Amino acid sequence: MVVSTEAATDHGSLVARLGSRHPLAFLRNGDGLVGLGEQLRLEFSGPTRFTDAAAAWRTLSDGAVVDDSVGLPGTGLVAFGSFAFADSSAASSVLIVPSVILGRREGVSWITRIGTAPAAEPPGRPFSVAFEPGALSPEGYKAAVAEAVSHITSGSPRKAVLARDVVAGIPADADLRLPLARLAEAYPDTYAFAVAGLLGASPETLVRSSGGTVSARVLAGSAARGGDATADATAASTLSASRKDVEEHSFAIRSVLDALTPLSTDLTARPPYALRLPNLWHLASDVTGTLRGGSSALDLVAALHPTAAVAGSPTDAALDLISELEPFDRGRYAGPVGWVDAHGDGEWAIALRCAQVDGESVTAYAGAGIVAGSDPARELAETALKLRPIVEAFAPQAG
Repeated sequence: MVVSTEAATDHGSLVARLGSRHPLAFLRNGDGLVGLGEQLRLEFSGPTRFTDAAAAWRTLSDGAVVDDSVGLPGTGLVAFGSFAFADSSAASSVLIVPSVILGRREGVSWITRIGTAPAAEPPGRPFSVAFEPGALSPEGYKAAVAEAVSHITSGSPRKAVLARDVVAGIPADADLRLPLARLAEAYPDTYAFAVAGLLGASPETLVRSSGGTVSARVLAGSAARGGDATADATAASTLSASRKDVEEHSFAIRSVLDALTPLSTDLTARPPYALRLPNLWHLASDVTGTLRGGSSALDLVAALHPTAAVAGSPTDAALDLISELEPFDRGRYAGPVGWVDAHGDGEWAIALRCAQVDGESVTAYAGAGIVAGSDPARELAETALKLRPIVEAFAPQAG
């Protein structure tokens, strides 16, 4: 594979440069990477999907001929990736190498050519969809939460993350750049992503590897924003003092530190703080460390998934309970999504606030962390808050 990267004039809106039905993107605050066309697709499945992907990527990278005059993380040979949440999922995990990659970071723009870019597509017609309950209704979700609390109070697991789904029909020719652009505009501080029909705006960094440094942002525990400045400040302080949410957050931090320790040194975790997003508050902690030699972003992804933030703790017991109580395959919801380059650098988020588009159907998911003090009605309300970004991105547009 022959790869050439060179500096470019500013690309303007990266979302606008995408294809309409099969966009490839990983963006934050307008910067990041978008892919045009598809030069190579690698698919993986089962319990070895991460290690198989890491091995295949090393082989591909070692054999590539790369001319890179820019030399930043994300230049040269890059693959966009998205992995299934569960070992048993029927959904394929993918690494996709685009034909052309457009990138921008800290004021520097570049273009990477691996093949021939497809022709530019004009904007599609506006469309809207209306979501309805999927395999797990709101009442069914509350019953599942109550059942999970019963298991947790009996001692296993200590925490489980339960999700529910909503579904809708979508036009066969729907321009997926439209909801992606709405997500990127409304939630600029999140990772706006699109890979193999999965698109969303995730607030949670799974892991970032850049020049030997590893970092992650852990989110667990949430609360709705207040209606005014006083109520908003009260919501943030109440969240920070919530025993239930602090406990949930501690499980998530511990799972990340335990997973990263074999692959990195000098790990530190910032004390939890309230992270403000447009529609809710999250308890957040930032983790940083130094990557041990020879490890890539895909190795880190393999070690971290699934974190307690999207599965629970202990992991095996939480996954068993999720399998028992969720009547659907999560697919690539709550799995890793991001990119990796030939040097092993990369950025990966957890696929949250997202929807999977398959043909003329779209399915969105949202979950909540269930611990001993969880209230089913409150957890249902939390999932509604987390579904809001996707529902609004696909919703009827004024005018």
